[in-house]
Amino acid sequence: MVLKLHGLSVSISTARVVACLHEKSVDFELVPVDLFACENKQPEFLAKNPFGKVPVLEDDDITLFESRAITAYVAEKFKETGHDLIRHENFNEAALVKVWTEVESQQYNPAIDPIIFEFFAKPVVGMEPDQTVMDASLEKLKKVLDVYETRLSNNKFLAGDFYSLADLHHFPGTFYFMKTPWSSLVHDRPHVKAW
Repeated sequence: MVLKLHGLSVSISTARVVACLHEKSVDFELVPVDLFACENKQPEFLAKNPFGKVPVLEDDDITLFESRAITAYVAEKFKETGHDLIRHENFNEAALVKVWTEVESQQYNPAIDPIIFEFFAKPVVGMEPDQTVMDASLEKLKKVLDVYETRLSNNKFLAGDFYSLADLHHFPGTFYFMKTPWSSLVHDRPHVKAW
């Protein structure tokens, strides 16, 4: 059975999983979920994810939600194909991948997500962005990027001199952020920019 990924292509969380599936050279079917029509709040979808969020991955007899859990599953299940995103043959490197994957989830994402939501999502639904929220998030993001600049001055990628799930998890949010007026936060940090 081909994997089924339920989500919205412009969703950062869905894009995170799509990127992982491509890196692992895994065939999948993207099943669009229309969030504007509240398809994610319908009983059929809630049976897959009771929180009503995208993405959801169906793989034979298992259904998973939460994008980072899905990418970890895909990286482990298909560890022999595509890029080794979890460094499964080196315990220390695998541990560093987990550390920097957590950093993305606990530090980077909470700083960047509100900026993207305020700048891109609110105007789509006719709401005004809250500059106070964006300013506070930009301050948090500066601090995170300062840590990244230091880390990346000694390593090509976050977990070491190898590309991993830790780096991949950053790409969708960073892609959107780079289209905002504050992309200089990345450009002004040469190691972050090179990464």
